[in-house]
Amino acid sequence: MQRNLFEAGGPQTLIDDASGRIVLTPDLVDEGTASAWFRQLYDGIAWKSGRRLMYEREVDVPRLRAHFRTDDPALPDALRQALDLVRTAFAAPFDSIGLNLYRDQHDSVAPHNDKLADIVRGQPIVLLSLGATRTMTIRAKQPPRHVLKVDLEAGSALLMSWETQLHYDHAIPKQRQPVGPRISLAFRVREAGEG
Repeated sequence: MQRNLFEAGGPQTLIDDASGRIVLTPDLVDEGTASAWFRQLYDGIAWKSGRRLMYEREVDVPRLRAHFRTDDPALPDALRQALDLVRTAFAAPFDSIGLNLYRDQHDSVAPHNDKLADIVRGQPIVLLSLGATRTMTIRAKQPPRHVLKVDLEAGSALLMSWETQLHYDHAIPKQRQPVGPRISLAFRVREAGEG
């Protein structure tokens, strides 16, 4: 089963059952603010490339990354503002922000779930999107392997409860059509000592 979600408006509950809760808020950040944050971060972050082992060989990570602890004195103003908004909207004590820059349609992230050993049990993960719209796939790990396709537009936020990481994988696949850059901000509450 595939579902494409195009509706705008208030929060949309995509999943809310024993497997966890996933909620899309399409318009958490207004267009002007989302655009300003995107530009500040795109131009102002020291983006890093990476390599990883895949199928017994080392390959480039197909996106650029950055990370900040929320108590970092060098936290960019755009991230501080986004953090205040997301903490208020989702009532969680986020202390870590992971950034991913998808430069174009060739950049992606493979199906995965967040490492639960690194995240405080019971705390959500919130992804805030800036820049071009990309589609996220959310696939159940067990049969029937339902798939949601969620268009993550600029200013949208996707909340995934801790439990969903046990039952679903999420991904941003490569796409054929040209697309501009997108920045994803991943807000998490990390276990003590985690980055």
